[in-house]
Order: sequence, then C-alpha cells, then structure tokens
Amino acid sequence: MAKGSEKNTKNKALHTKLLNRKKAKLQEEKAAKALRLKTLVTKMNQQKNSSETNAD
Repeated sequence: MAKGSEKNTKNKALHTKLLNRKKAKLQEEKAAKALRLKTLVTKMNQQKNSSETNAD
C-alpha cells in the first residue's frame, strides 16, 4: 500500500501562523497600553508638581 501525504500539515501550519499573529498582536496592544499609561502618569505628575509649586 502506498502511503499518502501526511494529514493536516497545511492546516497545522496555517493554525500556527494565525496563533503567532494573534500573540504578536496581543503583545503590541499590551505594550501600547503600558506606554499610554506611562505617559498619562508622567503628565499627571507634572500637573501635580506644577500645582504644588504654584500653591507655595
């Protein structure tokens, strides 16, 4: 009996590609969120510092 081609290798490759793409997207979103929070915190700290110096 002749052995046919292996099953699901194409589907597995596509699935892995999609999962890798999804993981990369989640990492980018996480990094973007962290950056936004960091800029917001620095902005709030600057406003807090400027209001404290004006009050003195």
